[in-house]
Amino acid sequence: IFMNGQQTNQSVTKPNTKRRWAIAGIGGAIAAGLLAISALGHAGPGKHSHHGHGMWAEMSPEDAGKRIDKMVNWVLDDVGATADQKQRVAQIAKEAAQELMPMRKQHKEARGRAVDLFAQPSIDRAAIEQLRAEELQLGEAASKRITKAIADAAEVLTPEQRVKLAAEWKKRRG
Repeated sequence: IFMNGQQTNQSVTKPNTKRRWAIAGIGGAIAAGLLAISALGHAGPGKHSHHGHGMWAEMSPEDAGKRIDKMVNWVLDDVGATADQKQRVAQIAKEAAQELMPMRKQHKEARGRAVDLFAQPSIDRAAIEQLRAEELQLGEAASKRITKAIADAAEVLTPEQRVKLAAEWKKRRG
């Protein structure tokens, strides 16, 4: 960024909806949602960028499943999870991902409608309000699905494993 003719070290950040949906949709289901968020942010297995450009948005269900398997193994290895626990958590995450991916598409379409509404010669407040209400409903549905996946994944792990995951998440995320 240039200020008064001088370059500064600041970087401009803009919201990355793909990353938010990836974290919410997939990461939330893995290992009670705690360490997985950190795992995505630190480019774990596969070394995908932490910015999430295209990571989940255009991914096929098969590729998403492979990515989930890698993430689950990476995250749950540190807490001594068994192969059965890893498989069960991965299945929970895959089911959640399958249900959340269409919601992500709906959200993307809503963003496009928002831009279209903004560009109209006259402001249609009713249409903007309707879009806002639809987005809230979509967010509520996604939140409920993520919460279910988190609880389901938590039930697979022992209390000791959940404590380890929570401690690791706090260490990485402050």
